Amino acid sequence: MSSNHPPSAGWRPHPRYPDPAIETLDPRFDRYRIFSAAVERLHTGCRWSEGPVWFGDGRYLLWSDIPNNRILKWEEETGAVSVYRRPSDFANGNTRDRQGRLVTCEHGGRRVTRTEYDGSVTVLADGVEGRRFNSPNDVVVKSDGSVWFTDPPFGILGDYEGHRAESELPEAVYRIDGESGELTCLADDVRGPNGLCFSPDEGRLYVVESRGEPHRKILAYDVTADGRAIANREVLIDAGPGGTPDGMRCDVDGNLWCGWGMGSEALDGVMVFAPDGAPIGRIALPERCANVCFGGRKGNRLFMAASQSLYALYVNTRGVPGG
Repeated sequence: MSSNHPPSAGWRPHPRYPDPAIETLDPRFDRYRIFSAAVERLHTGCRWSEGPVWFGDGRYLLWSDIPNNRILKWEEETGAVSVYRRPSDFANGNTRDRQGRLVTCEHGGRRVTRTEYDGSVTVLADGVEGRRFNSPNDVVVKSDGSVWFTDPPFGILGDYEGHRAESELPEAVYRIDGESGELTCLADDVRGPNGLCFSPDEGRLYVVESRGEPHRKILAYDVTADGRAIANREVLIDAGPGGTPDGMRCDVDGNLWCGWGMGSEALDGVMVFAPDGAPIGRIALPERCANVCFGGRKGNRLFMAASQSLYALYVNTRGVPGG
């Protein structure tokens, strides 16, 4: 393939089943594979795709194209792609709250926002005691309505995915109470907190430590009985040399589906881990995958935001609510 073209330029759907891009690493993964389902590329032409979120009531997907300062919309019925919001304030991670409203992490405003039913935008949090967040990255909503998000400095390191600025707060993981709006710092000892998600019973919180040493990691915490804090930090997954976990979501069986890669054919795509942290499956993509979500009419379609493109794959499981 010519080096003058991006990796996605030469991508073609596989004409025969099963798709070799879907790889079993452990027999536990076989039950999630669908023989006649292949990886599909739904769109390309982005600069850095992130934050996919499914709107089942409208049968569309939103995702962020951070450097282009926009949120895009893909419609399931027609395949049409349009601009949902521009400027997006360099939006990154997105999710929906339990009332169906869009919740977004914005690099530009260094804040977490909620889009109301009428399209107006409410700021949920933008800092602590007068000090601004770094650049909120990814977000999930718990069943009690609380909003949990990560705040690494990636969006203020330059002017490509936000605005260059100095950090005013430690990088951290936060919780916004769903009723009072009270902001709580859950952990400030995670190096490069990135993707996060809950286990199906919400008893565990998973957080990607994307600047961990000597390797990047996926951490697991116990959620306290009152649902307001985390404890018992554990390294669930050591990504190993070159491994780069990013955004992730959990399925109903507790498996982690994690965007992965660093510009290497051997790594780019999605890694799937069992609840015990063992790698069980892989979806190879020609681009690094930054984030994923489940959607489609049955919640069994995995959408993958990967560098310049958006991909999808039907799988034999469903995502948990709140991702």
